[in-house]
Amino acid sequence: MNMALIQKHKLITLVFFIIILGSIFFVLAYFNPSQNIFFYSCPIQKTTGYLCAGCGVQRALHQLLHFNFLEAFRLNPLFVVSLPFFLFGVGVKVWNYIYNRKYRFPLFSNNKFIICYIIVVFLFAILRNIPTSN
Repeated sequence: MNMALIQKHKLITLVFFIIILGSIFFVLAYFNPSQNIFFYSCPIQKTTGYLCAGCGVQRALHQLLHFNFLEAFRLNPLFVVSLPFFLFGVGVKVWNYIYNRKYRFPLFSNNKFIICYIIVVFLFAILRNIPTSN
């Protein structure tokens, strides 16, 4: 494949990615997941009654798109704290894709970090289900 064809393919792929992501953000911005039934509901919560680590992410993302940071944090604090790392990781992947680089952020490829993060996710899922007395 020649270079022009590869660049054209990359541009089409990026435009498609942006359209898909923009569509998801549009739907999440204009339709509140807690008020519309067409959003995905958690099968773990439906079957067990317990919240998983991802419960509240759709509603939190809706709140973030409306700049309600405290409400988003209340719905799923782990997601809100993890989001900048995730966005940075996606940014690095896109950068690598566009410029044919193989840059890897050392933290994201560190096995100890990955294992610690998985442990944090499991602990978060357990701790968020412990009832608190008010």
